[in-house]
Amino acid sequence: MAEDVTVINDTKTLEAYTKKWSKAKYITIDTEFIRERTYWPQLCLIQVGGPDESVIIDPLAHEINLDCLFSLINSSPVIKVFHAARQDLELFYHLTGLLPNPVFDTQIAASVCGFGDSVGYEKLANKLAGATIDKTLRFTDWSRRPLSDRQLRYAISDVLYLRPVYEKLSENLNQSGRHKWIDEEMSALTDINIYDVDPKIAWRKIKIRGGNPRFLAILREIAAWREIEAKSRNVPRGRIIRDEAITEIAAQAPTSLKEFSQIRSLSNKKTSKTISSKLINCVETAINLPEKDLPLPPLRREMPHGIGPIVDLLKVLLKTQCENNGVSQRIVASNSELEQIAALSGNEERSVISKIPALNGWRKEIFGKNALDLKDGNIALAIIQGKIDFISVDKLVQEEPKTG
Repeated sequence: MAEDVTVINDTKTLEAYTKKWSKAKYITIDTEFIRERTYWPQLCLIQVGGPDESVIIDPLAHEINLDCLFSLINSSPVIKVFHAARQDLELFYHLTGLLPNPVFDTQIAASVCGFGDSVGYEKLANKLAGATIDKTLRFTDWSRRPLSDRQLRYAISDVLYLRPVYEKLSENLNQSGRHKWIDEEMSALTDINIYDVDPKIAWRKIKIRGGNPRFLAILREIAAWREIEAKSRNVPRGRIIRDEAITEIAAQAPTSLKEFSQIRSLSNKKTSKTISSKLINCVETAINLPEKDLPLPPLRREMPHGIGPIVDLLKVLLKTQCENNGVSQRIVASNSELEQIAALSGNEERSVISKIPALNGWRKEIFGKNALDLKDGNIALAIIQGKIDFISVDKLVQEEPKTG
């Protein structure tokens, strides 16, 4: 073990630390896990940065119970600070059935503080804490024991410098009045629907090129079966059946073992009769569904002719506003959202606007309202003293010299 890194491997010690952390305003958290051979990530280490020290918790130790830590993470008012929290939250949700709360994600905070899109932890640690982090150990097999001193020091660095990173980002947010922006983003990040996916919608993650409703029904049935099977056996989805095999089965709709033997993307030697029978059941279920229960292809909105220049103008507005406000463009609006805004018509604005993130919440403040005004012809963009700025169209009309 590394002499300068505290490793907790028993319940009594962990309870003592969690008691101290429960009185803190915030703690920093990171995890190390592996999931190459499993459906769910296998937790290997938990790193926690408290007010006085940063420690490593070994969840693989035989004499440790993590319940006191889970209670602190899930239900205490202490802010749990992560960087790029999505996978960590998924892991804790799998282990406890609850999501950590309240949370603060420094990667998201950095994107609204002018540090760019999906900024890495090492970059933030360097800029805000003056630290240099060696990331060569990121692909370590964290399930192996014992861990070397170098591995432990690498692991602890992920929470050690997260404290000054969080404090400086929080100060930046306070000064700019953007803490409510982060509150909106954290609310979205901790939406339980992100982590508790209905198997019936698993098919939407499979890349396909079109397909009729019956094809999609077969795709949906097999993808749902695979999701349930992978979860129950805790193996990767591809270990059950690969995406390309699912799409080929959906296209050919085989209903017998003989027909299944013709599926090129299936390895007949590895596909048992039991699995083939289950796949046949999925196909038959989909084939027998009434028309009203078939899934519809994802809506592909046809962009009206001439919409391209409007999208380009909205991109100029987005870039301008994001540079003026020191915010990442990607977190404010996607290209798809710009196309949706450009194509809005008066009859559908009320029903559609609420579904476009760029036109709601804090994004509306810095971009959405101006985007709608620009699209509706209420404002114009102009280069004034070398910078792009807005001009009221009404003001332009009033100032236009009269002739005749």
